Amino acid sequence: MRDSKKILDAWDTYSDEHTDLDGWPHDDDAYGLRASQRDADTAEAFETLRYGARHLLATAETQLTRLPENTVQSRWVYQLGVLRNALDRLDELHEQWLLTRDALPATAKPGTPDFDGALAEHHAESWSYLDDWATHGKALREINTAARKARSPLAPTPALAPAQRTAARK
Repeated sequence: MRDSKKILDAWDTYSDEHTDLDGWPHDDDAYGLRASQRDADTAEAFETLRYGARHLLATAETQLTRLPENTVQSRWVYQLGVLRNALDRLDELHEQWLLTRDALPATAKPGTPDFDGALAEHHAESWSYLDDWATHGKALREINTAARKARSPLAPTPALAPAQRTAARK
């Protein structure tokens, strides 16, 4: 998620420098190539998280239900919903990509226009959902931190240490 955030920040800087005041690119081709690179970089950064993402969401949802109400940020429920919806859509898009990739001609390998064009389209379709993870994924860390700091209802209240007794002399 941190890598995705860095990619997004770099994109924002690039976009600010390469567009006019109305947001139109100075060079459509260069801008499109840079956007395509952003999409691919963001997809690659998310791959390390992809297979554990459902577990992270389930853990955060469980933690959230067990937190004292006064420690819960109201935005967390919304953010978890955004993350879940984005992950569902990313899974659907991944399945579509596998079907598209399998339907490509046998000569379409990475580095060929057919393959790279289809992959770039997949990345472009996925980017906004990956951006959701980059933007709202911090809620997972925040919830986990709050859960680790919260007193567990199952943990006993620490007792005061017993007073030191001195041995009586006989």
